[in-house]
Amino acid sequence: MIDTLNNRKIKVLIVDDSAVARNILVQGLRQYPFIEVLGTAPDPYVAKDKIIALNPDVLTLDVEMPRMDGLTFLKKIMDYRPMPVIMVSSLTRRGCELTLNCLEAGAFDFITKPEIDVADGIERMISNLAEKIKFAAKSRIAKRGISYSKMTQVKPVPSFAMIETTNKIIAIGASTGGTEAIKCVLERMPADSPGILITQHMPEKFTTSFAERLNNLCHIEVREAKHGDSIIPGLALLSPGNYHMALKRSGARYFVETHQDPPVNGHRPSVDVMFESVAKYAGSNALGVIMTGMGGDGAKGLLTMRENGARTIAQDEESSVVFGMPKEAIKLGAAESITSLSLIADEIFKLLRKDSAATVGI
Repeated sequence: MIDTLNNRKIKVLIVDDSAVARNILVQGLRQYPFIEVLGTAPDPYVAKDKIIALNPDVLTLDVEMPRMDGLTFLKKIMDYRPMPVIMVSSLTRRGCELTLNCLEAGAFDFITKPEIDVADGIERMISNLAEKIKFAAKSRIAKRGISYSKMTQVKPVPSFAMIETTNKIIAIGASTGGTEAIKCVLERMPADSPGILITQHMPEKFTTSFAERLNNLCHIEVREAKHGDSIIPGLALLSPGNYHMALKRSGARYFVETHQDPPVNGHRPSVDVMFESVAKYAGSNALGVIMTGMGGDGAKGLLTMRENGARTIAQDEESSVVFGMPKEAIKLGAAESITSLSLIADEIFKLLRKDSAATVGI
């Protein structure tokens, strides 16, 4: 069965300076009946003409190219011909930084080139890319400047000083579109916010760069989690790439464990692993947020959180890049509140304030 746009295949143009990489992507994507590879381009200058002539639905774009890098070309695309773009990145430090800049500039998502076990790695990369193309073709892409991330209000929520936050845990899970969505929420959290756990589907090395970027933008401290890290107010811990992150408790102390158990729902880190552990050890002291992303990872875990007394929030369809994970959570009845991205930080504050008032009998 062909997954189509109005009963037609998804038209894809591949831009990469490496002839080997172009051939791998072309041969790999042609295995999927819902994709039509229109052609390739060795650099953005050729790509520009082909975009005009062929009118693709989705573009795959190499991050690092000699004549014009992917970020520069992406910005031009988002200004003059907005379309879904999936970045193809290396696992180098520069590749990670450039890719995060591309996501900020409006790229739909990214894939990484395999470094080891090349045959198996290529197969998984192509499968991952095909799935992302399917969702990218259905996504809403706005011009840079009025893009998804810019539609949010960047004003801090009130201080949590009047709310008992010492034993509160906020857990946030996201996937596609999540890097910008998480940034939009965390930028608005005050320095005295409850301890925060974040699981974003992202490879190793990328999570290091992402945490550093968030730390430079936010009032709270943000860092990549390490095994045994304590959960404290004013600190957000990001699950490291290729590791699950789970909450644990010893007496009054909350801390995290990181481990490499098998992937859950096809992911490591998995949002469900984090949510289930938060439900078990924090119960009604927790608040869970599920945000934009493909698939259903986190939906069951958020339901367990709600069943254990936690407050729960799901991002709404209109503000989600991909309404997959929140949709599945809502279908299960896991979401107490369904909220626009621009209002999630306010909703967190509102729900925690209600809990605090109930605790002191107001």
